[in-house]
Amino acid sequence: MISRSSFSLRFARIALVGAAVLWAAVVDLGARDEWTVLENCRFIGNPADDGDSFHVSAGAKEYIFRLYLVDAPETDEMTPARLVEQAKYFAITVPQAIEVGEAAKGFTREKLSEPFTVFTRWSGAMGRSKIERFYAFVQTKDGDLGEQLVRNGLARNYGFKAVPPGLKNSRIELEKLQQFEDEARHEKIGGWGVNVGRLNVRAQKPPSFSVFVAEKKARPRAKPPANTFSQISATPAPASSTAAISPVEVKKSHAKEKIELGKIDINSATEKELKMIPGIGPVMAVRIIAARPFRSADDLKKVNGIGDKNYAKIRPYFQ
Repeated sequence: MISRSSFSLRFARIALVGAAVLWAAVVDLGARDEWTVLENCRFIGNPADDGDSFHVSAGAKEYIFRLYLVDAPETDEMTPARLVEQAKYFAITVPQAIEVGEAAKGFTREKLSEPFTVFTRWSGAMGRSKIERFYAFVQTKDGDLGEQLVRNGLARNYGFKAVPPGLKNSRIELEKLQQFEDEARHEKIGGWGVNVGRLNVRAQKPPSFSVFVAEKKARPRAKPPANTFSQISATPAPASSTAAISPVEVKKSHAKEKIELGKIDINSATEKELKMIPGIGPVMAVRIIAARPFRSADDLKKVNGIGDKNYAKIRPYFQ
């Protein structure tokens, strides 16, 4: 026979679990299908910041954003199990992993020292702060911040998945991140170079990092998503915002430029140069970069999405 005290305790546990499930459901309902673009954002220094999570001001509002698709090591021992996992991934010790985390934190602070753009759908990313944290892609003057962290060995290709703005799926971006991670490991930089004194060595040949664009202009938001604090609200992108240019408009701007036949090096061409070639759009340019290195431009046939007809069209532009 179950005692009254035992029954009460069991009921309390069930109620607690139910409340947690309900809270999670409310957070999911708060997420939007469309991207909100926050421009001219400023970094707010906070002791709780790390390489992939940080405080941001957009206008008069303060937010905490967590990067999609990448994971930088922790900067303290508050989550030991996660820290052990990160150390194991980079094949280093836990104290060394914290060093990498601190280096990633400094790298992010440096990259966000100038105004930047945030793309978010207000999907909740759990954290220890009283201010709710949201997943986002962050664009600096050099391109996507997550890609820069991974390429310099300060984060791994790992984390909450999302389709970047302007793309049809996340696979292309994940492949690009994996390519960057492999290159950083090969060069022994960042976390991959701690044991040989190359923690603070940067990529030898920085690639062209992605600059995502929204598929459509973000709508103004009168109030924050459900279960957020009152001080958190979205700032819509201005009508003249370059971050809200459609992929079609971006493609047209490149089409105005001319490029000579037989001049492009398949293994060193930037994303911008590739997109100047008739028949290569933003998605295909990313696929080509992710498939490097090539033995010759003839290997373009192996890139997913390049059929015989398109290959015949673009091949004359390469050496």
